[in-house]
Amino acid sequence: MKTIKMTLLLAFLTIGSISFAQSESHGHTLNLGLGIGGYAGYYHYTGTSMPVFNVNYEFDVAKNFTLAPFITFFTYQADHYRENVIPIGVKGSYYFDQIVEAGSHWDFYLAGSLGFALVNSTWDNDYYGDRDYYIHPNPVFLDLHIGTEYKFNNHIGMFLDLSTGVSTIGLAIH
Repeated sequence: MKTIKMTLLLAFLTIGSISFAQSESHGHTLNLGLGIGGYAGYYHYTGTSMPVFNVNYEFDVAKNFTLAPFITFFTYQADHYRENVIPIGVKGSYYFDQIVEAGSHWDFYLAGSLGFALVNSTWDNDYYGDRDYYIHPNPVFLDLHIGTEYKFNNHIGMFLDLSTGVSTIGLAIH
């Protein structure tokens, strides 16, 4: 029920607020990020998480608020077991630039991501143990973020996005 309410809220904000986009745009930005992690509580066993690749495109919805459809790719590997995980969803960001007053080159934001994760699990051919040992996660993807971007000019910036799951550093193309 919470997922339905959040989806409806995001849809309402998207449809109902597009005309209120601000003059200082945070949207129309392609963000390409590399990082580490997986989403919080995803794995209860030991193993290694491979680098994460994240792509999103931000567009203005309201003053200081953007939505960004995203897709993320990462792989998790444990003994005899591998999962390819692809979270897909939307990230909503609220920018605090006017409160922080750090200058026109800086953006500061809090955000939340909501979506679902596609998971492909594979086992080594020579593994004959309990294949039900690893519990597959809930496909709902939820992540909270705090981040900043430094704009080198009007077209290129660099961002750091710290989150409860997938943290990335990357390039922002305006």
